[in-house]
Amino acid sequence: MLTVINSKLPMRNKAITRNFYVNHLGFQELGSADFDGYWMVQKDTIEIHFFEFITIDSVENYAGVYILVQDLKLYIKTS
Repeated sequence: MLTVINSKLPMRNKAITRNFYVNHLGFQELGSADFDGYWMVQKDTIEIHFFEFITIDSVENYAGVYILVQDLKLYIKTS
């Protein structure tokens, strides 16, 4: 029986991605190792892995993941 799917998404910039997911969406960094070009986060039962893809064309790229939440207001920090 399958119980979890962990997505692996492209990122252009690790620092910008880290800032958004940790400071704005409240994810926690997963693990203590700092891999070059790879990064992982977790929140509740959601785990997302990112790989560096500096030259990705955001217009041409269609990678993505849907994360369902109970109350979207709880996950968006405006300050």
